[in-house]
Amino acid sequence: MPTVVLIPALIWMTLLLVGGGLVLIRARDVSHGLVALDMLAVLIISLLALLSYSRNEPYYFDAAVALALLSFVSTIATARYLGSGGPFG
Repeated sequence: MPTVVLIPALIWMTLLLVGGGLVLIRARDVSHGLVALDMLAVLIISLLALLSYSRNEPYYFDAAVALALLSFVSTIATARYLGSGGPFG
């Protein structure tokens, strides 16, 4: 991948992270916050994958895979928790 594509992709991911943070701050309820956090996790995973490719370091990609697994499990657990009505539901 040429740097003509890589540098704008890194800049675009960074700008999307800022936008995702604003969405997270303005979330009206817990479910919107959960979706915003999931979106931020996906953006960080893609940013780590781009960094792994650009610096030719496999450790960034390993961190991206670990974050993807943790994000998936936490999203499922939180959705199940919210779906049951909380701890007493």
